[in-house]
Amino acid sequence: MDVLERLREICLGMPEATEKPFGGHTSPSFRVRDKLFVMTSEDGSSMMFKAGPGVQEALVPEGPERFFVPKYVGAKGWVGARLDVEQDWEELAELIEDSYRLIAPKRLSALLD
Repeated sequence: MDVLERLREICLGMPEATEKPFGGHTSPSFRVRDKLFVMTSEDGSSMMFKAGPGVQEALVPEGPERFFVPKYVGAKGWVGARLDVEQDWEELAELIEDSYRLIAPKRLSALLD
């Protein structure tokens, strides 16, 4: 399965999730109630997701070949994941779900339980 197809399947499986490019970009970004929870790079080689306190600090040093601190949103706790390297898609799906839960209204988050 194509990486972006796989990502799309995970993200659009969340309640009320939609796909809409960010700003003037053409790459897929995923939102809930028009708030971003996953963005992809224009070339499709990486994605960025919102993470809770301490997640960025744990993931990036542990797997710098897989994770990075993204420009602009990294200071706000977002984490970058490289999509052009071998990834653990179960782990990515969990991280995406966590990002969704941080952004979505509580009522929608509860639908995942």
